[in-house]
Formats: sequence, C-alpha cells, structure tokens
Amino acid sequence: MDYDVVIVGAGPAGLAAAIRLKQLCDREKRELSVCVVEKGAEVGSHILSGNVFEPRSLSELFPDWKKQGAPVEIPVSEDKFWLLSSKHAIPLPSPFRNHGNYVISLSQLVRWLGTKAEELGVEIYPGFSASEVLYDDNRVVGIATNDMGIAKNGSKKSTFQKGMELRGRLTLLAEGCRGYLSEEVIRKYQLRKQSGAQHQTYALGIKEVWEVEESKHRPGFVLHTVGWPLNTKTYGGSFLYHMANRQVAVGLVVALDYQNPYLSPYEEYQRFKQHPSIRPMLEGGKVVQYGARTLNEGGFQSIPKTVFPGGALIGCSAGFVNVPKIKGAHTAMKSGLLAAETAFEQLAKGSEPAKLDSYWERLQNSWIWDELNAARNIRPAFHYGLLPGLAVSAFEHYISKGKLPYTLKHGRPDHLSTEVSKKHKPIDYPKPDGVISFDLLTSLYRSNTNHEHDQPSHLLLRDPSIPEKVNLIDYAGLESRYCPARVYEYIPDENEKLTLQINAQNCLHCKACDIKDPPQNIKWTTPEGAGGPGYSIM
Repeated sequence: MDYDVVIVGAGPAGLAAAIRLKQLCDREKRELSVCVVEKGAEVGSHILSGNVFEPRSLSELFPDWKKQGAPVEIPVSEDKFWLLSSKHAIPLPSPFRNHGNYVISLSQLVRWLGTKAEELGVEIYPGFSASEVLYDDNRVVGIATNDMGIAKNGSKKSTFQKGMELRGRLTLLAEGCRGYLSEEVIRKYQLRKQSGAQHQTYALGIKEVWEVEESKHRPGFVLHTVGWPLNTKTYGGSFLYHMANRQVAVGLVVALDYQNPYLSPYEEYQRFKQHPSIRPMLEGGKVVQYGARTLNEGGFQSIPKTVFPGGALIGCSAGFVNVPKIKGAHTAMKSGLLAAETAFEQLAKGSEPAKLDSYWERLQNSWIWDELNAARNIRPAFHYGLLPGLAVSAFEHYISKGKLPYTLKHGRPDHLSTEVSKKHKPIDYPKPDGVISFDLLTSLYRSNTNHEHDQPSHLLLRDPSIPEKVNLIDYAGLESRYCPARVYEYIPDENEKLTLQINAQNCLHCKACDIKDPPQNIKWTTPEGAGGPGYSIM
C-alpha cells in the first residue's frame, strides 16, 4: 500500500504530525495520503504517562481545543514538592511551575487525537506491529508489519495473515522511548554521531491509577517527591496527581543507571506507598489500573540527528523529554508539528526523492531546543548524589537559568552502570499487605495485558547461555527484579539447576530489559499486533 506519508506510532507525536499534515492539505487545497500504524489493539492502549500536561502544543494544533471537547479539564490547583526520609516529608519550594497546566490521562487524550485525525481523513491501523524498515538504495521507503498467525514452532496457523508493506514517500518514526525501528535507523545512519550526541539514558516509571474516597479527592492537586525509598546514589522520584472522577495517578520513576542489582523498581514503588505521609491519601481507595514504561532522560546531550534519508524521528523516538519538568508530551507534539510542516512543504514541491533536512534546522530554532538546552545540566548533576544534584539544580533553575558556559556529561550507559552482586547486599522487601501494596501478578492483571500465547517469543536472547553463565552468577539474576511484569524468572530444572524462563505473554512493552541487561543479550522485538497492555486511563 502506497502513501505520501507513513507514520509509525499513534502517540502524541505521531498523531500531531498526521493531523497537521491534513490541516495543511485543507488550507492549501492539496491532497496527501497519510497513514498511521499502531501496534496497540486500540489507539491509546499502549500510552502511559504521568501526566501533568502543558497545553502549549495542543493550542498550536487546535486553538479551540476546549470548545472541541479535548479531555484536558482539570487545571493544576496545588503544586507541592517534598523531600522524603523513611518517616518524614520535608516541604521544599516547588520548581515545576505547573500553573496553567492540567492533570490528564495521556491515553485518553491520544484516543481523542486519533478521532480528530480520522475525521480529517488520516487512515489509522491499530493492531498492526511495524517490524521492519523498508530500504531502497540506502533510503527508507516505508515499513512492513509482521506476519500474524505464526505458532511458537514457526509453523503457519489457520489464522495466518501475511504482513503488509506500507510504502511512503516519507516515513516518520513516532514509536516512543526505545522504539524498535527507531533504534535500528539511529544505528544504521549513525545519527548520534552525526549530531555529536551522547548515548541516551533512561528511567523506568511504575504507575497506578487509584480511585480514592470522595473526602480525600482534591482535583488538580500535584505532588512530587525525591529521596526515600531510593538511596542517595539512585536518581528518581515519585508523583501523585489528582485527576477527575476521584481518580489519582500514583507512580515512582527510577533511573536505570542504578548500581545495585538487587534493587527492584516495582518493590521500591510498593514501599513508597507505605510512607506515613502517602499511605493515608490512598487508604479506603482501590487500584483501577497498573502499568509501566521506560522514558528518555538524556535530554539535550542525547538528541540524535532527527533526519535520515526518507524520513525523520519525532517525539520520544528521538528523546525530547524535559526531565526537570517531568514532561515530554508537549515537546513530542511540537516535534510532530515541525516534521509535518516540513514534510508538507517538501512534498508540495513535487521533487523526488523528498527530503526532510530542514526539519532538523527547524527543531534547532524552536522552543524545544531552547527548553532542553536550558535544562541540560540538571539530570547529569545527580550522578554526584541527591544533595549535590539538588544544589546544582537549584542554582541552574533559579540563578543561572541554564546559561552557564559548560555542559555536564552523562555517566556510563545504563547497562554498564550495574555493579556485580558481590558488592551489594540483597534487599529485604516487605511482603505486600493487599491493601496498599500488592504482589506483582495482581498488579499485572490490572494492566489488561494480553498476548497470543501460541506465537514466537518477541524477547530474544542473542546467546541463550548468558543468563545462567553471566547474569545469574555476576548479577544475581537481576532481570527477575528490574522487569515490572515478571517476564523473566529463574526456576529450577529437573536437576535443580536454575534456568531462565521467559514469560513473554506478560510483557508490558516497557523496554527495560532491552536497556538494563548488563551484557546487552536481550533484544526486544515487536510481537504480533494488538498484543500488550490495554491501558484506558493511563
């Protein structure tokens, strides 16, 4: 199937780009065919974010978004920031400046954007996984979706359906953090080297949506914390956002450059909820949904060149999260708008092959670049510890405002930051009480995750012997702890020898394994379309 523009990923960046392309077509009386392919069963079903939303880019896309009924309704009413010890919460000045922002569900907003895109004539194909980049003479010319109906043994089932080739004059990759095709393109065209960027750094976010008692619900209340339960060498923090309908988004973000292989982000999150200042907010409520997703933290230093022959990277495929703000949807959408405007201009010229080189220039001249440049030193400062990081952050935020003539560098890549287990002691996590804290499988059920069981595993081991020879011996089997879905388990075989079992059907598509595995032996690939989590309010 041939299109003018093929977009991979129906997230905020991909849909913003699709909508803007069609808006320009209407304005200029031109016709361009645009399609969006999405691996989730529905638009929004794989979208997870905090989310305190800055509507700047949405206002560019739809100036009358309020009148049109966008699900952006709860303005921030209070903005708190605490430093936690194990028993106390110390209020600090809030650096987030959330006045004018909104507490939302990003998955609901994306679903609304999908509807708007279809009304404008965008073709959206949910339930199809883009598994292959199509090339012609070193130029990207589209993507192919994977075959469906393949059994675990590789045979074709009665439901077999051949994958599709979606060919485009231009291809925009909007897969989100650690996108499968995006990473391939970054490596193939050496996009980080082209821009002089460092490696990307990541964090894992664990999130629940609670329904709390009416007396405890404060619409628009926003709380961020740093400190406990993480130690001073581990970067991260928590959030608690009061949404509409007595719903509260609660989560913990843990940077994946942590050193201790015994650390479990999931269990740290369970501990966080038991803090004496947090537990009372949740008591009497119930969990409605659970999920997890990695996010980019590299910021300005890690942005690859976003243009390649035949297409471009947009949104979190490139990595535009503003870590100090804890926001990325506004920058993702803006990058989609810039790419769409560039694509429309180039395609309108009629010259082939179309090029997107000026998108890179527009990006560097946009407020995205200014915003990320101003915040560039804050995340790297925390490599020196929590208190030095807070001190540097305060100086950069309140005094220098990002204008100092130096740029801090990131440390080693996340997978190389993990230390061997003999340098650490196992962490004795408390058992879940079933009221505030929960076992992992109970939480996994709340994610609505589902994969066709009889299909080849999408989680591949480059060397099947490494887990037992390296990870189990040197790192105490850390993949059984960093995964927030119990995909990886070490179980005894018939000889009582521990071996790795991969429960691919549990996968939340968070990509933590692809990032954190010390020998980089795990490769995350796209499973059969429509598999994975089924988020509706995340």
